[in-house]
Amino acid sequence: MHRTTRRTAPGKFIRKGCAMLLALGLSALAPALQAKSAGEASAEALAGGVEIRRTTDGIPHLRAASWRGLGLGVGYVQAQDALCTLAEAFVTYEGRRAWFFGAEARPARDSTFGRPKNLDLDFFFRGFADAALVERLRAEQPPELHELFEGFAAGYNRYLAEARRGQDAGRRTCLDQDWVREIGADDLYRRLYAAQIAAGYARFIPEIVNARPAAPRVAAAGDDAALRARLAQRIGERAGLGSNVLAFGRQATGEEGALLFGNPHWYWGGPDRFYQMHLSIPGRLDVAGVAFLGVPVVMLGFNEQVAWSHTVSEARRFGLFELKLDAADPTRYLVDGKAEPMVAREVSVAVRDENGEPRSVARTLYSTRFGPVVDLGGHNAAFGWSATHALAIRDVNTENFRIFRNFFYWNQAKSLDEFIAIQRREAAVPWVNTVAIARGDGRVWYGDVGAVPNVPDELREACSTPLARGFARLDAAAPFLDGSRSECAWRADDEAVQPGAMPARGMPQLLREDYVANMNDSYWLSNVHQPLEGFPAVLGGERQPLSLRGRLGHRIARELSEGEAQSAQALSRRLMQAVLTPRAYSAELFKDELLAQACAQPVVALDGADLEAAEPGGSVKVGLAARKVEVARACEILRQWSGKADADARGALLWEAFWTRLDRTPDDALYRVAFSREAPLDTPRAPGSDDGRVALALAAAVEALSASGQALDAPLSSERFVESGGGRLPLYGGCHSAGYFTVACPYEGDERLGPNALANSYLQVVRFGPDGVEAHTLLAHGQDETAVDNGRGSAPVARYARKDWLRFPFREADIARDPQLGRVVLQP
Repeated sequence: MHRTTRRTAPGKFIRKGCAMLLALGLSALAPALQAKSAGEASAEALAGGVEIRRTTDGIPHLRAASWRGLGLGVGYVQAQDALCTLAEAFVTYEGRRAWFFGAEARPARDSTFGRPKNLDLDFFFRGFADAALVERLRAEQPPELHELFEGFAAGYNRYLAEARRGQDAGRRTCLDQDWVREIGADDLYRRLYAAQIAAGYARFIPEIVNARPAAPRVAAAGDDAALRARLAQRIGERAGLGSNVLAFGRQATGEEGALLFGNPHWYWGGPDRFYQMHLSIPGRLDVAGVAFLGVPVVMLGFNEQVAWSHTVSEARRFGLFELKLDAADPTRYLVDGKAEPMVAREVSVAVRDENGEPRSVARTLYSTRFGPVVDLGGHNAAFGWSATHALAIRDVNTENFRIFRNFFYWNQAKSLDEFIAIQRREAAVPWVNTVAIARGDGRVWYGDVGAVPNVPDELREACSTPLARGFARLDAAAPFLDGSRSECAWRADDEAVQPGAMPARGMPQLLREDYVANMNDSYWLSNVHQPLEGFPAVLGGERQPLSLRGRLGHRIARELSEGEAQSAQALSRRLMQAVLTPRAYSAELFKDELLAQACAQPVVALDGADLEAAEPGGSVKVGLAARKVEVARACEILRQWSGKADADARGALLWEAFWTRLDRTPDDALYRVAFSREAPLDTPRAPGSDDGRVALALAAAVEALSASGQALDAPLSSERFVESGGGRLPLYGGCHSAGYFTVACPYEGDERLGPNALANSYLQVVRFGPDGVEAHTLLAHGQDETAVDNGRGSAPVARYARKDWLRFPFREADIARDPQLGRVVLQP
């Protein structure tokens, strides 16, 4: 049972007795009276339940006396806001998608494992996230964390039962579906595993579960573009998935305190969407921030003493081994001249036939001492499973069961030194960089310290093969080693926390007093004044060009930190404005010189070959008759455009179409001044050529927009908007490739930003003042799973659209005075 104030819908509460207070003219007393009620509720929570308070934008503040009670609250509120997303995710992790959604269908929403066929996902999760895996994960967690998971399952089930009894006014569309079921702690552990392997096995699910001995295939000889593009992404399948983070130390703030900005541009829908929450056990835990759906600890956020954020790292978390096969049996491989059998495991998946009748489909999954066999032959036959060789993949995170206990310990950290010590001790961070600050500490911390294959460059060189050298042309950082020699295994180090992993002392880390920054480039330039060098290639590389977004991030950091320091508070105000100013750095740097080339003539001759070169794979056929394209008006629109993608900007969409076509050109052909490690923030530069490609790119952009019926001077809001709560909200920003720090990138083919968008998600600006933590946050996609799909819960989406940072109510007095405060107490 539970006690509750009156509420209108999940996530939207009104304060009990508020109308009476107003009627009596006692509104000034409301915070004090509410605080008293909160104290009474806390006493109730001490009995083993949990107090749930919702504040502005539906943010849940959960307070309990036990870890299980806290988990009860997290499971309840996450189900309240995202039941259908969670229920589908649990089906995925259990390996039953084919049964419920069809074997050949694919997930409707993107995630860190992409969108493989349902049948492939089922074989993977049934083969790898099995009962043995769950037990290993469980055994590595502290008891308190297991209590959180047990509580989460109970809270999720509690809400599901209530909703099915009609106790929720906002009925979910999936509620009566047979795939929506009660869950247990094992479902949570499988969910953790899915996040754990996001930068390794999850990148190659179809290639793992479809690997067959000496399978015949047809692959495009010498065409490695698709595989190169696949390997270019560290997480998921879409370019630009990642984050921005900036942290400023005492030299920038002018006081003994630091300032942090964190901003994942991440999935707006699907199982890996962020959920915002505040978790508290009096005297033991008080932390706020976000986590993936299905995770009951804060993964990115702040407590009263520390604040941290993450960006996707360039380090490789997997490696390949070339297997020399036994000539008599392609399921046996040679190590030091001796044959070893692969482990063959048959996995069955339940499906329905075309008549809806149940049947079982079986596959054999093969693994080796290194890991499962992976067949990349569909991309390039040389990397497939032939009669003579095959590839095995090893993911360092398959043995990294420390990830979520690391977050659990961070949630309780009391200083920057303790935070760093936890990170070094656990070496658990799976595929992200970490930046952190702390109260009363003028230092800022950057570390790419986590689970990384221990593959020194000398081992890579000694264990190279001709096939490995071919693979290096596609990805020079991922280890590709000779599996026929035992000496080529990943190095073991006594100081490492797991076999084959790099010890923490060998990873990039930096403490500064001015600033640190990362925008998904490698660790190399976390601070331009102190490059980090001398690390093995597996960590991502050094002295390489930064992305345009990375260059802009460092420019923002320098613009804010240079000059006379005022205070952390003053700097935070400037920072909040700067990070939501949608600067297209490609235009800021190159617009004038590109227009000088593109606009030299008012008319450009364009034929089918030119269009095919500008837009490979488009609908235009080579051989189409040449025609004259007028570009004069486009040139004038772009000259007048400010270079920023605000909602009312005219020219931003045209520039995006123009730059997208230019950006397909390799850097060595696009820029006349090459990248220089001596000037990494200013090179490469001087785009253009003498072959007319710039003018052709603009003409092709004009043709494409005209063909789609879009005006050349259409405002950004005509395409960049979100539908929420029955209305249309214009947004700002653009895609990563154009150099936007403020990311808002619709899914290919979508006319709006919605659940499939890749965009700013959770944003936080955090500092520590005299009274403790001071945080401002935004959750661009909202708490509710339907908020960016024209559903309920539009308030945080609208807040983001109007750039109205929320001062996060962290302290009890702030929660008590929140104008939208509402309470529910769940008894155990």
